[in-house]
Amino acid sequence: MISRRSLLRVTAATGMLAVASGTLTTPASATAPSTEQWSGDVSANGWRIAPASVTVHHVEGSAASLGLRRGDAGAVLLHVARRWHYEIAPLDTGEGGGLTGHTTGRTVGADFESNHLSGTAIALHPTAYPLNGSDGLWPHQEAIVRDILADCDGTVVWGGDLTPVKASHFHIAARPGDRTLARVAARLDTTRPTASRSQTAGTFADPAAPPRRAKARRLQQAQSN
Repeated sequence: MISRRSLLRVTAATGMLAVASGTLTTPASATAPSTEQWSGDVSANGWRIAPASVTVHHVEGSAASLGLRRGDAGAVLLHVARRWHYEIAPLDTGEGGGLTGHTTGRTVGADFESNHLSGTAIALHPTAYPLNGSDGLWPHQEAIVRDILADCDGTVVWGGDLTPVKASHFHIAARPGDRTLARVAARLDTTRPTASRSQTAGTFADPAAPPRRAKARRLQQAQSN
């Protein structure tokens, strides 16, 4: 995986910085985040921190596995990870920090990182895209992320839209028992016979299709307000 920082360093050396930087999304300023200890029994998104509710999930189409909440939350986050693996960069090569799901360490740099404690958050290539990092996604990669979020019908939030920014981060935005989350999970969970066959491993709808782009834009506007 080639990060924006690496590419910019190379293009600057060849006198092409102005051209290359014009193709990239605007990076966030890189400052070291402060940390705190999360002391609550519930993560920031409203899910109870219960290690017994977490189990290992395999990312379909890859050799990667991670701990996630059982049930609807895990199914939806697996869809996010699966599409990232196929359409943005592989998650099982060790590059970019791989992926992170459930954690037990309570040190967080932002409240939303506490969602890992409840198994309702993932970080995809977290060392390449750390909290408040200066590297962001390429425009075509961000378009894919927007399409993934549209797949999830507002039940997932992307760290690229949060403050501080963390482009590797995704978490469940719906509360436990949310009907929309249950409906989305039933559609996207490839272990269920009701799952959409257009969203199985390695097979996805076209993110550039006008109806999907329009849906992604509407969701971006809604989640930014």
